[in-house]
Amino acid sequence: MVALAFCAALLFAMNIGASGAAASMGVAYASGAIKKKWVALLICGAAIIAGSVFGGQKVTKTISSGIIPEDIFTVKVVIITLLAATIALFTANLLGIPLSTSEITIGAVAGVGIAYQVLYVEKLLFIVAFWIITPVVAFSITYVAGKFIHRLNSKYPDLEKGKWKPVFTILVIVTGFFEAYSAGMKNVANAVAPLVGAHLLPVETGLLLGGIFVALGALLLGSRVLETNGKKITSVSLIEGISVSATSSVLVITAALFGIPLPIAQITSSSIIGMGSAQQGRKVFQKRVVSQMLKVWFVAPFLSLLVSYTCIKLLLESDLYSIFIVGAGIIATLGVISLLKHTKQEVGGISR
Repeated sequence: MVALAFCAALLFAMNIGASGAAASMGVAYASGAIKKKWVALLICGAAIIAGSVFGGQKVTKTISSGIIPEDIFTVKVVIITLLAATIALFTANLLGIPLSTSEITIGAVAGVGIAYQVLYVEKLLFIVAFWIITPVVAFSITYVAGKFIHRLNSKYPDLEKGKWKPVFTILVIVTGFFEAYSAGMKNVANAVAPLVGAHLLPVETGLLLGGIFVALGALLLGSRVLETNGKKITSVSLIEGISVSATSSVLVITAALFGIPLPIAQITSSSIIGMGSAQQGRKVFQKRVVSQMLKVWFVAPFLSLLVSYTCIKLLLESDLYSIFIVGAGIIATLGVISLLKHTKQEVGGISR
C-alpha cells in the first residue's frame, strides 16, 4: 500500500509537470523569446525544482493539515486522494487544457473531509475566494497593461526591434523562469502533501523528490499544453509576454509565501486572455479553446471531490446510502448535460 501511495504521488507529479509547463513558460514560447519547445520545458523543469526546494514548505503544510485534520491521511486515504486528483488532471492533459492542480487536489482533499465530516470549511472558503478573485485581478492587470502597450507600440512601432530586442528577450525569459519558480513553490506540494500528512516522507525530501518528477513530467508530457497556452489563445509580443509572466509570478509567489495555493494555470491563462482582450476585444472569448478552458476549470474540482468522496464511501466505509446518493447525482448530472445538448441541437435546427 505504501508503494502504491508513492506511485500515485509520482504519477500525479508528472501530470502536474505536464499541466504546469504551459502555465509557466507558454508566454516565453509564444512571444518567440524561446523558439524551441524543449528549451522552454527544460528551463521550466529547472525552475520548478528550485521553487519546490526553496519555497514549497508553507503550501505543503496548508494542504496536508489546513483543510482536514492531519491524522485523517492514512495510506489508503492518500492513495484515494491522489488518484482522484490524477484522474481529473489526466483528463485535462489529454484535452490540452492547462488546469490548476491546486484546485483538483484541494477538491479531492475536500471530498475526503466531507466523507469523514471533518472539513475545515472556513479555511476552504478562504482559499476558494482567492481562486475566484486572483484570476480576475490577473485579467484586469494585463488588460490595462495591454491597452498601454498598444499605445506605446503605436507611438514607437520599432520599440521591440534593434538594440532593445535582446533586452526584452532576456526579460521575458527571466519572468518566465520566475513564473515556473512560483509553480514549483505551489504545485509540487499538491503531489507530496498527502504523503507528508501521512508521515511517509519528511517535507524536505518530499519536495525534492516531487520537484524532480514534476520537472520530468514537464519535459516528457508538457508539449501539448505548452502549445495551447503559447499559440492557441492569442499571440503576444515580447513586452506583452513580460507583463503576463510578471503578473502571474508576483501573484502566485506572494500567495505561496503565506501558504495560499493559488491556481497558477488559471492565473496565467487569465493574464493571456486579458492581453488578448486588449488586442481583440470580446472576440477572444469566442474562441473554442477559451470556452473549453472555462468549462474544465469549473468542472474539474467537483470531479476530483466526487471521485474521492465516492472512493472513501465505497472502499473504506461501505455506506450504501451515500453510494446511492452519489450514483443518483452522477446519473442526474449526465441526464441534464444530455438534455441541454439535445435542446441546443433542436434550437440550432429551428434557427437554420
